[in-house]
Formats: sequence, C-alpha cells, structure tokens
Amino acid sequence: MISEGNTIVVQANSEDTVKSLHERIQVMTGIPVMEQRLIYRGKQLQWEQSLADCSIQNDAGLQLVGRMRSTDHPQTWQVMDDMISVICRLCRGETPSSPTKHIKDCLTNFFTIAPKDNNDSGPAHLQIFMASSAPAALVMLYMSPIKKNKMCADDSIRHILTQYRSALPKHLHSYCAPILLEFCKLLRKVVNEDSLYEACRSALGMLLESVGTSRGLMLPEVKGLIVIQDIFPFVSELADKISKNLESSVDSTSSGEPLSSDVRDFTAFLNPLRSTILERVAFRIPISVKWKKKDNSNPPYGEAVEFLHTIFNDLLGKMENCLIRVEENLAATGSSEGEYLSSEWSQYLAILKELNGISKLYQGAEEQFWMLLRNRKSSLCALIIRFAKRNEDNRWLLEHKDVTDFESRRHLAMMMFPEVKEDYEELHEMLIDRSQLLSESFEYIAHADPESLHAGLFMEFKNEEATGPGVLREWFFLVCQAIFNPENALFVPCSNDRRRFFPNPASRVDPLHLEYFRFAGRVIALALMHKVQVGVVFDRVFFQQLAGMHISLEDIRETDPCLYSSCKKILEMDAEFIDSDALGLTFVREVEELGSRRLVELVAGGKNIVVNSKNRQEYVNLLIRDRFVTSISEQVDHFSQGFGHILSNSRLQKFFFQSLELEDLDWMLYGSESPICIEDWKAHTEYNGYTENDPQITWFWEIVREMSAEQRKVLLFFWTSLKHLPVEGFRGLASQLYIYKSSEPHERLPSSHTCFYRLCFPPYTSRAEMQKRLNVVTQEHVGCSFGTW
Repeated sequence: MISEGNTIVVQANSEDTVKSLHERIQVMTGIPVMEQRLIYRGKQLQWEQSLADCSIQNDAGLQLVGRMRSTDHPQTWQVMDDMISVICRLCRGETPSSPTKHIKDCLTNFFTIAPKDNNDSGPAHLQIFMASSAPAALVMLYMSPIKKNKMCADDSIRHILTQYRSALPKHLHSYCAPILLEFCKLLRKVVNEDSLYEACRSALGMLLESVGTSRGLMLPEVKGLIVIQDIFPFVSELADKISKNLESSVDSTSSGEPLSSDVRDFTAFLNPLRSTILERVAFRIPISVKWKKKDNSNPPYGEAVEFLHTIFNDLLGKMENCLIRVEENLAATGSSEGEYLSSEWSQYLAILKELNGISKLYQGAEEQFWMLLRNRKSSLCALIIRFAKRNEDNRWLLEHKDVTDFESRRHLAMMMFPEVKEDYEELHEMLIDRSQLLSESFEYIAHADPESLHAGLFMEFKNEEATGPGVLREWFFLVCQAIFNPENALFVPCSNDRRRFFPNPASRVDPLHLEYFRFAGRVIALALMHKVQVGVVFDRVFFQQLAGMHISLEDIRETDPCLYSSCKKILEMDAEFIDSDALGLTFVREVEELGSRRLVELVAGGKNIVVNSKNRQEYVNLLIRDRFVTSISEQVDHFSQGFGHILSNSRLQKFFFQSLELEDLDWMLYGSESPICIEDWKAHTEYNGYTENDPQITWFWEIVREMSAEQRKVLLFFWTSLKHLPVEGFRGLASQLYIYKSSEPHERLPSSHTCFYRLCFPPYTSRAEMQKRLNVVTQEHVGCSFGTW
C-alpha cells in the first residue's frame, strides 16, 4: 500500500502526541488509527504520550504493526475490487467487454457513493482508494505494451482528475490529495515528460491552491496529507524546465519559451512550499542564507530554505538576461511601449511575480530583486503594457513605483476598471437637456445600478441629432465642469492653482450633498474608464485621502499656503517666546461657514489648553487633521464609494490611488498642459477628397498656426470634442484625425463628425474666405455646442 516501499517518512515535533502520529499515518497509508500499533525499542507507544515522553530521538526508526479488521464500507471495497479485477484481466491479456466503460463506471460510482456529511466517513471512504492499491493498478495498466490497455488507463485516470471535483463536496477535495500525489509518484518513476503525468501534476497543484494554502501545508485540511518533501520534486522539475526555456527564449534562433501551463503549475506548488517556510520560520524572516549546516543557526526546514534560494538565484539570473534581450528589442524597433515584443516573452511577468514572493524570505534578496528591475525599467514597463492582463493580480508591480513609468502605471490602474463594451444593447442610455445638465445627469448616474454602468454609456442631448463617442466625450467634459464649479458648493479650488479642487467643508448647505459626492465619484471613475480628459485635477490632500494616506504639514503647502506658513512659524518659533503665551493660542480652530464664524475644539476641553513648546507639534497635527480630514471625511467617504462602484472590484478603490502618483492622475484627468504642437497635429491628420498639397489644406494649416492657443483648443474641441490632448499628444488619441472635402456650398461653415475625428469643409476659393469661416467655429460658444454626428 505504500508507494515508496516498506518505509514511510513522517516529520513530527517532540511535543506532538503519539495519537497525532497515528492520525497522520492513517491519511498517508489508509490504515485506520484503531488498527495501528507503533513500536519503539521493543515497547508499544501509548496514545496520550508525547514523542519527548517516549524519548524518541531525531531520525528514529519506529515499527508500524497493523491488524486488518472488518470494514465499515463494504460497498466501497466491492466497487474497487470490481475495477481492479477488470484491470488485472486486461494486464493478463484478456479482453473483457467494454473495459474502459466498466472502469470509468466504477470510478464514477466510487465518487458518487462517498458519504457527503462533515464527519469521518467521507475521508475513510476515499482512503479505501489508496488501501486497495487502485493507483498502482491503473498505472500498471498504463504501462502495458498493449495500446488499447494504455489508452484505457489514460482515459480512466483523466476521468478521476475531473470526477472528484464534480462529484465531491468542497470539504472532501483535500482528501483526494494523497490519491493525486500517488499517481504523480508512480508515473514519475516510469515516464518522462508524459502528458498524463503532467495532467496529474497540474491537477494536484490546482487542488493544493483550491483547498487554501495561505498558511501552507500547516492548514488542518492539508496537514498530514501532503508533507513539504512531497512538493520538492514538482517545484524542482518545473523550475528546471522554466529555466531552460528562459535560456532558449533569449536566443533568437530558438523557439523555446516558458509555457503558461508550466508557470501556472510552478506557482501552484511554490505557494504551499513558500507558505510553509513562512509558517515555520516566521520569526526569522528574512532568513540568512549564510548559515553553517552544523551550527545552531541552521533554521528549521533548512533543506527547503536552501532549495528555494537556489531556485531563486538561478531564475533571477536567467530573467536578467531575458530583460536585457527585451531592452535590445526595444532599441532595435525604436518602440518604448512594447507593441513589437515577441509573444514568447508573455510569461516573464508571471515568473517575476513568483520571484518577488520568494525574495521576501531571504536577507538581501528583495533588494537584489528590485535593483534588477530598476536597472531594467524600460524592459519591465514594456512587458507590463504588452502582457499585463485584467484577470491577473498586478498589485505587486506597484509595490515600488520607481520601477515603473507613467504609461505602465496608467495601464495597470486602467485594468482595475471593467472593459468598455461597444454592444449598444448593453449600454446605459441617457437623454439629457443641456439647460438641466447637472440635475439630469445626477438622476441618470447616481440612481443607476453600478453593473449597468460597467457596460458603458450611450449619450444624447435633447433636440440634437448627434450621438456616439464624440457626444459622450463632450458630456463628460461639461458635467465635470459643472460638478467642480464652485458655485455648486461641492468643491473649492486651491488658491495657488485654480485647476485643482478640494471638497468643500460647507457643502452640507445642500441636503443632497453626500449623494452628489457619490455621484461625482462615479462620474470621475467613468471618465477615467472611458479615457476622457475632463479638464480638472485633484488637490494633493484630496488625492492622499482617497489613497488612505496620512496628511503631513508639507502636503498642505499648495492647498492652504496661509495655514502652512502659520504652522511652520509656530514650529520654528523660539521656545521661550511661545511658552510666554504671547500668541494666545489654544487647542481650537476658527471655522467660517456661510458667513458666520464658530470655534471647534481640537480635543476635549481644547479651549482651555494653551499651546506651548512641548505640545505645539501635537497642536499643528490636530489642526491639520481637523481642517483637512475630519471636516470633509463624509464627503471623501461618499466620493470614494461612488468611485469604487465603477471599479471591477470596489475593494480596490484605495489601491487605485495608491498605485498612481498625483502627476499620473493629473495627466489622466486633465491631459497635456503643453501647447498644441502644429507639426504633431499635421503628422496625425489624414485627408479624404483633399491631398496634402491642395491650396485649401495649405491655407488651413497656415490659419491654424496664426490662431491663439485658446482658439486652437476650441478648434480641437469642435473637431474631436476634446479640449485637452492626452499626455502623449495626438498619438494618444483613439485614431487618426481626418479632413474631408464636403460638397456643401462655399458659404457653409465647416462641420465635424466628432466620433470619427472628422473635420469637413468645402473647397473654399480663397484663404480669406476659409479664415472667415474658421473664425466663426473657433468662438467658444460655437465650438462647445455642435450637433453633427
């Protein structure tokens, strides 16, 4: 019954009881506890004793004696006997009728009749599979020289890999681990790089992940079923395979590449190995790898610690060569965003993620890992943009933002949103009156089910023909301008930078103000999801609160220069002067709201606590907290809720902001502040009906060059419904811009199809005539209200 022969290895601690050892032997061998006897130095060990009480030494050999008794599961044994009988007949060369169907029926029956209750009968039923030597019988059939026998065994074993998941309740899945492990051990002895072995190995890895290995193999569901030494061979062979394929992927003449299935299985087995080490040596993390094997400093699980460190060093070295190869590719193609990267490199990020996890175990390894990524930053960023996917956990990439750039951080942040769909049947439809823009937009967005907003938006203004993405972009711009308009009392601009906004502490003048903050959070998140620049940015203090970060004195420098200066002076004043109470300060703050003033105590009894040299730092901290945190905590909380509604997972709300720099969010919400470059504009414009050398096109660009910066913005808005370009300039737009020749009479003004970035005008007969027409459409009130789709 024991795959390794007549000896089994069990790890235990000196304080473990003899009974716990019996229980572990039961799940490893299938021999019931009541039928086991353990003998040490001629004496039977008693259940209630600890191993220390029995004076059992390290590496001791115990004798296991058993007496088979009648079974509580006769039907189960009968099913297994029937199956093994058919297998034996096949191995003897007989040809029973429909053997594959018969064996698979037995297997289905075995899993179907398993007791489903949360008691010991379910595990005892499953242990009969091992006790009957069913794995050995099926592997013996698989090794048969008769092709039909081999195919029968292959089909039957694969049936087990799927059947246990569908037929058994989740709480029994972990008890199938010994079965899958036994198949892996037996197959590994007799085959090499075999698809059936790989399927069994992969199934075992998936099982370890699904039963939960956050604390490794120490979990009650897993303890005793799989020991850490069982994991070594799988991690080792997968690491070796990945290492060789990484080496091949650097060679342009080779077709080798790490397979996603290998990396997935490597991760599945690595997690319990790493977690178990963390569990057993947590107090020594990070571990020194320079211990001497005979020293007392050798940590528990030293073999596993050393084994994993060797794998880390090997794969990290291979990954460095791979990143250098990516860098060379970027230089050769002149690309920084990785659009030309080979698909063979798609698993690099997944491998780096696992190396990051391992690095946390060892002294100096984390620094070594992140230094490598800093040195190969361009390669990492290109891999992120090319290969990072929505359904993956990419948070580890943002642990150190200095290894990423704006494009890669934006890419990772954007994947926290659902993908915008283009199926018009699923879009959330809005029909809005321009004269009631804010109130009607609030009704459509604030009261919608978040799921309906995830699909995307369809926007139409009342009494206008225009629909589509161009009108949606215009709506985003206009509604955000309204939300952040100080007259609506939701947000106030910063005194030093009128583009930056901060929640208004006095917003409660409107009884619906908190609902409007939730609405504002939804709108901003939707604008980001749809990649629309809305012309507003957040104050640093507001941004940091959304990220759940502490607000310091330096953070308020731009938000409230006056308060910043006053606090600095208080902290830098001579101690004797401030102790003289010459300033007359107490622990209160004067608040002005709606034309009236009131005092707010910063602590209980604050008006009676005088500020002195010993408590002034506390005073400043409390002053900042009350002014920038407490006074707007409800507003920030509701904005955060609304923002989280739009994310794929609302729990990522704080992490979304933590993953970005404030400047990143500025660029995503506001776009480029650089003046519009005419040459870049021309380079990204194509013509239909005109050619680049036609006089109308020459006149057009001459006129645009002579426009003011504001006129160019209005023309851009009229043309595209965008007033601010992405930070990359025109190349960051969804498509090229187009100038179309129209068949309209010469006296007609230019028109636009903003959804497709089309500007249309007739072949004007003179430059003066064209300039006159363009002057009309570059007036603010015209450029901001167009009606052609």
